[in-house]
Amino acid sequence: MFPNIGGMDPRKINSMMKQMGIENKELPAKKVTIELEDGRILTIDEPTVTEIAMQGQKSYQIAGEVKEQKELVVPSDDIDMVADGSGVSKEKAKEFLEKTNGDIAEAISLAKEN
Repeated sequence: MFPNIGGMDPRKINSMMKQMGIENKELPAKKVTIELEDGRILTIDEPTVTEIAMQGQKSYQIAGEVKEQKELVVPSDDIDMVADGSGVSKEKAKEFLEKTNGDIAEAISLAKEN
């Protein structure tokens, strides 16, 4: 988890952390998505995620290449088209459009599969 800090062996650092009651482990994450209040969405594909447990609290360290996007706004005409084309409710149609980043044909196909 730690680079060679000041010439110290990473195993020794981990041992010292355990003695202080700090445990860490890497999680096999595929993707991390963070939705911000201002509508931006941060996505990290194939991240390195470390879970750190200390004094009953867990925190997460995430490293990787961040991609930023604005929140997807789905037009009501697209929702209607997916709902009509697949026979699902408008709420479900919107969910499928969000999952497919607004791709109408893919959303209809996905809706029909489910």
